[in-house]
Amino acid sequence: VQLQASGGGLVQAGGSLRLSCTASGRTFSSYAMRWFRQAPGKEREFVAVTNGSGGSTYYADSVNGRFIISRDNAKNTLYLQMNRLNAEDTAVYYCAAGVVLTTNDGGIAYWGKGTQVTVSS
Repeated sequence: VQLQASGGGLVQAGGSLRLSCTASGRTFSSYAMRWFRQAPGKEREFVAVTNGSGGSTYYADSVNGRFIISRDNAKNTLYLQMNRLNAEDTAVYYCAAGVVLTTNDGGIAYWGKGTQVTVSS
């Protein structure tokens, strides 16, 4: 499985962005999909996860209520709708496919290349 994230860019504080992660292969729906992010000088952190059907989702406390993770298995695509963005959301965002539904980086099978999100205050 190859993953490619897109949709990043520059946005003003309070604005919104939607990230996409497109997967190759025919087994996309069998993976729990996660978003992570890494800000300059900081460790990578978990953002959100959804199970194979999209029926279960979990979020980091820092984004809960502002971000929404979803997936379209027919399109082999994962999404992250980011609302009410603030400067602390500035980071490179990565998508990842895993074999377990978890809120850490355990069980990651595939990582995608990141997409930069910059929030100006």
